[in-house]
Amino acid sequence: MSRSSVKALAAGSASGWAGRKLASISVLPVMICLLILAVLYSVTIGRYDLSVTDVTYILMDNVHPLTIPYWDPVQEVVVEQVRLPRILAAVIVGFGLSVSGAALQGLFRNPLVDPGIIGVTSGAGFGGTLAILFGLQGYFLLTMAFLFGIGGVFLVKLLSTVRGRTSMLTLVLAGVVISAFFSAAISIAKLLADPFQKLPAITYWLMGSIASTNYLDVLLVAAAVVPSSVAIYLLRFQINILSLGEEKARALGTKVVLVQWIILIASALISAGVVATSGIIGWVGLVIPHVARVLVGADHQRLLPVAGVLGAIYLLMVDNLARTMTTAEIPLGIITALIGVPVFAVILRQLHAKGGWSSD
Repeated sequence: MSRSSVKALAAGSASGWAGRKLASISVLPVMICLLILAVLYSVTIGRYDLSVTDVTYILMDNVHPLTIPYWDPVQEVVVEQVRLPRILAAVIVGFGLSVSGAALQGLFRNPLVDPGIIGVTSGAGFGGTLAILFGLQGYFLLTMAFLFGIGGVFLVKLLSTVRGRTSMLTLVLAGVVISAFFSAAISIAKLLADPFQKLPAITYWLMGSIASTNYLDVLLVAAAVVPSSVAIYLLRFQINILSLGEEKARALGTKVVLVQWIILIASALISAGVVATSGIIGWVGLVIPHVARVLVGADHQRLLPVAGVLGAIYLLMVDNLARTMTTAEIPLGIITALIGVPVFAVILRQLHAKGGWSSD
């Protein structure tokens, strides 16, 4: 091969790499624009018809009041008190679950990991189930779900730590054990519950729903998701290093144990906050990071924000389906499972065909 051919090939490769990098960088602004459009569209749909113009003016009236509002007061209530809180909740929940899922998959170097693997989801589910069984509602339920979720993480830590060291494989196995224990405890609680009142409430809550979300619930889930997501993003470069393996990470000077625990605690806070306010919503943190990885690659600097915004759009669209498909609202967990299982099966098949997780 001549020298000119080599230079042409190198120039072509460089331009191709630059084009791919530019394309991956432009994904996030496009996703943010799509999220804004999805929010506006979501406010307009429902049993009470509204236009985008109506919604825009109603929301702008809170910032700069109009001289003579032309809309009906019922429209304002529908937008600001009924639809907007659940839309904000869907965005925050989808964002948090996707970010924590992407971080945990990088931390464990395993595409099958999601926020439920560390025991927090099942623990929080049991806490909420116990609260309903004892007739506790409102913020008593939120508190018990949150505390049991965090307690599940510490039980996993206790089981997986031997002589002061924690193996990631042992941590996953301990998470499976604790999750199985809490799942059995939930089954016992269902068996003891009143079959006419408390059992339907437990079953519906465990399937996940944001139908009765108010602004205080949005504030609570945001308080759990936003700081934890920021903490995870600040460790984006350390997650990249940990994706190479613990030995290489230690050789490069990374404080492996500290980084692992910050990510685990942040993910636990996100999951506990989500389950406490919305019930168990599965498959979001497992599937969405894979889709985001296809769009921008495995670098967590770009992967984490894209996964978060993509998860927010996805759960918002799922919630739109849940409240408009039938007269009775469908729990979110059912729809996310119906969509997530086949999508994940396709992704897993492609990963296997390409040589597995290491090919990223």
